[in-house]
Amino acid sequence: QVQLVESGGGLVQAGGSLRLSCVASGRTFSTYAMGWFRQAPGKEREFVATISRSGGVIYYADSVKGRFTISRDNAKNTVYLQMNSLKPEDTAVYCCAAVAATYLSGIYTRPELYGYWGQGTQVTVSS
Repeated sequence: QVQLVESGGGLVQAGGSLRLSCVASGRTFSTYAMGWFRQAPGKEREFVATISRSGGVIYYADSVKGRFTISRDNAKNTVYLQMNSLKPEDTAVYCCAAVAATYLSGIYTRPELYGYWGQGTQVTVSS
């Protein structure tokens, strides 16, 4: 079992930055690939970024590529999402998710593959 708790959301002006954190419980964090997803009101859940168990493989949605950076610190059981050059269309609830990964380099973009989810943190970008 993995429990995930996000933090770092808030209200920011367009062009600003936020850093989201997601802390996982348990001692097996390094066996999970991690992902960030977001959901805006009235919209489907959207993939944002994913990182492999080792942190060596990363993949971003086109909508955030070049602006967002995902990273992880396995010693701290934490995955981060640094968000720069924020736009009003980035407004959403951001959730981190974990999936047990067999391979060190495995990454996952489909939400149905993730077995564990945090409650989410609200990010609001004003214009």
